[in-house]
Amino acid sequence: MTAPREWIAIGTRPLVVLTAALAIAVNAASEPARDTTPPVPPKFVRPAHAMFVDDFTDGSLGGWTADEAAAWSVRDGMLCAHLPDGKQRHSFLYAGDSSWVDYAVDFDVCGMRGVDKGCAIRVQPGRRGLGVDLRGPGFDDLKLYVNQFPVGGAAFANSNGVWHHMRIEIRGRNRCKVAIDGSVVIDQRLRPPAPARGGIALSAYTGGVGACTVYYDNVVVSTLSAAH
Repeated sequence: MTAPREWIAIGTRPLVVLTAALAIAVNAASEPARDTTPPVPPKFVRPAHAMFVDDFTDGSLGGWTADEAAAWSVRDGMLCAHLPDGKQRHSFLYAGDSSWVDYAVDFDVCGMRGVDKGCAIRVQPGRRGLGVDLRGPGFDDLKLYVNQFPVGGAAFANSNGVWHHMRIEIRGRNRCKVAIDGSVVIDQRLRPPAPARGGIALSAYTGGVGACTVYYDNVVVSTLSAAH
């Protein structure tokens, strides 16, 4: 930023430069470093019956497939997704198969850098599916997308460096419910409807802010009845 000519004339340019430098320093200090370890995740109670379970304590990504392997790793028993800085970069980590129909996916998520975090369900080839995006600082909301088309949303305050438990339920072609930390945030019918079946995909996305480091843990997929 160039100081107005009249500010320079009265010798205030050093103050302007100092103020700008302090603002940059404050912003840098408020953003967790890329390698900062998140808080200890919630305690995991392994369910008796589930189609898919992973708490990443074995240190591997067995059962998962990444479209960009370098973006995903297991750190200290947690799944970590990290992308190079730059706007609109993304990667997905897939599990499950096309036989999954009515199910719920539970997981814990902690964003450390950036805004976007979440999961896609009923995922089909070509990245079609129902996307659930929990957006953090500066947005504080939840967005739903069917095949990248917006179909719903709700306000939900969530900060970086804090774990949140998400539960997403899908029944039939258009009945969706999303709960965060035990509170139902969205319960609606989808228009257009979601694909009829498919697996899940955890997401890493830099979005417009150009940054993404996010941790996931305690992923469970369980069957649901088609009835209410």
